[in-house]
Amino acid sequence: MSNPFGFMEVERQNAPAASALERIKNYNEFHTPLSDQEQKKQGERCMHCGVPFCQSGMKLSGMISGCPLNNLIPEWNYLISLGAWKQAYKRLSLTNPFPEFTSRVCPALCEKACTCGANGEAVTVRANEYSIIENAYLEGYARPNLPKVRTGKRVAIIGSGPSGLAATQMLNRRGHSVTVFERSDRPGGLLMYGIPNMKLEKQIIERKLNIMSEEGVTFVTNTDVGKDISVKELKENFDSIILACGASNPRDIKVNGREAEGVYFAVDFLKSTTKALLDNGLKEGTFVSAKGKSVIVIGGGDTGNDCVGTCVRHGAKSVLQLEMMPKLPDQRTDDNPWPEWPKISKTDYGQEEAAAVFGADPRVYQTTVKEFLKDEKGKLRGAVLVKLERDGNGRMTPVEGSEYEVKTELVLIAAGFLGSENYVTQAFGVETDARSNVAATGHRTNVPNVYTAGDMHIGQSLVVRAIREGIDCAREVDEDLMGYTNL
Repeated sequence: MSNPFGFMEVERQNAPAASALERIKNYNEFHTPLSDQEQKKQGERCMHCGVPFCQSGMKLSGMISGCPLNNLIPEWNYLISLGAWKQAYKRLSLTNPFPEFTSRVCPALCEKACTCGANGEAVTVRANEYSIIENAYLEGYARPNLPKVRTGKRVAIIGSGPSGLAATQMLNRRGHSVTVFERSDRPGGLLMYGIPNMKLEKQIIERKLNIMSEEGVTFVTNTDVGKDISVKELKENFDSIILACGASNPRDIKVNGREAEGVYFAVDFLKSTTKALLDNGLKEGTFVSAKGKSVIVIGGGDTGNDCVGTCVRHGAKSVLQLEMMPKLPDQRTDDNPWPEWPKISKTDYGQEEAAAVFGADPRVYQTTVKEFLKDEKGKLRGAVLVKLERDGNGRMTPVEGSEYEVKTELVLIAAGFLGSENYVTQAFGVETDARSNVAATGHRTNVPNVYTAGDMHIGQSLVVRAIREGIDCAREVDEDLMGYTNL
C-alpha cells in the first residue's frame, strides 16, 4: 500500500460529466477523465483487503458479486498509486482482453463488492481501469502482439460480440488462425450496434479491431452463417467452430394492435440510429426517428435507458418509460447485505436527461401496455396502459379498472431477449435448453468440434460475463486442438 490511510484520507472523486442539457446536443461520450495525478490519488483509496471481494466473481443469492474476469484489482490499484502505468497495464491485461470496453459499459460489479463500499464510498475501480487502458494507448503499450508461432489449426467464430472477440483474441495469440464471421456490415456485434455511441464511441471498438486485424485475425462481414455460407463449408474448412451469436431473439409484447406501424424492438431502433450516425451523420429518413413524437419505452433495464437517452437526442416530444415491477428501495435492505449486488433504485444517464428536458423522471412503475391503438391507416396513435400489482403467488397482474389511454406515435420494446435464433441452432444441429440457449458440457455442444459461448450459451447477460465466456471457451477449444492448453 503506497498510503495505508488512503481510504480514510482521500475522498472518492468521479470523472465529471457534462450537464444533461449540454450532452444531449451530440452522441459523444460525456465524461471528462481525471488527470493521471488525480487518478493516482484514487488508487490510494484501495484497502488491499486480505480477501478482496472486488475480484471474486462469485455468486451470492443468485447474483454475481465482484468481477467475473477475476481482475487483479488491488494489484493495479497499487501500481496506479505509484504512477507505474505500464506495469498496471500488464497486470490488467493478464485477465481482461478488452478493458477499453468494460471501463465504459460495465456496471462495475467490482465496485459493488468493494470493502470501502460496505460503510462508505467504493474505490473508483472502473475509472482506474479506464485510465490504465487509455494511458496504454497513449504511450504505445497497447500495440499489436503477434503470435511467434502458428499452429496450423483453423478456427471459425460465428459472431463478433464480446464473447466472440474474447475467444478470438485468446486463440489467435495462441497461434491458431481465426476467422470471425459477422452478419452485420461492421464487426463488434452488441458492442457496435446494441450500445449507443454516447456510452461506447465506435472509434474505440474500431481501434481495437484494427489491432486484432494486424495480429492476423480475419473478419468477414455481411455474412449470415446458415444463409450466406453453409455449415458444411465451415466444417470442411475449419478445425473448430465457436457459436457466439448472442441472445438476439427479442421478447415481444403480445397485445391487440401489436402490428401497428410505429412499434419497434429496441435493438432495431438503437441499431438504426448508430448505423445512420456512422454512415451519414444521421441524415433524415435513414433511421427510425423519435423527433417530435410522444414515445413509450417498454422496459426498465439498461436497454430501455439507452432508448430514453437516444430519443431525447432525437428531439422527442415526450418520453414515458414503463416498468412492470415496483420501484426498488433507495438503500440496501437487511436481506440484501454487502457484498451482494445491491438491489436498489438507480437513475441512469437517459433518465437524468429526460428529467432535465421534460421536467420529471420518465419512469412509471407497475405499469404495462394492454393495447396499442392505431388510426385508419394502421399507424400507431396511442396505447392503453394498465396498472399492475402482485398476486398471492408473487406475480404481477393487472389491476381491474386501472386502464388509461395515452397518446404515442412511437413505441420501443425493451423487454429483454429469449435466447438464440433458431435458424442458426438448427443449421448446426446443436441442442438447446428450455430457454432456447445452446446446451453444452462446459462449452462443448453435442456436435463434435462445435462450441458455444456468451449470451447464446448462458442467456442475456453483461458484457463482462460474455468476455469471460469467450475466454473459457477458447481454453476448451485450445485443449481439444492441441491436447493441452496454456491459456
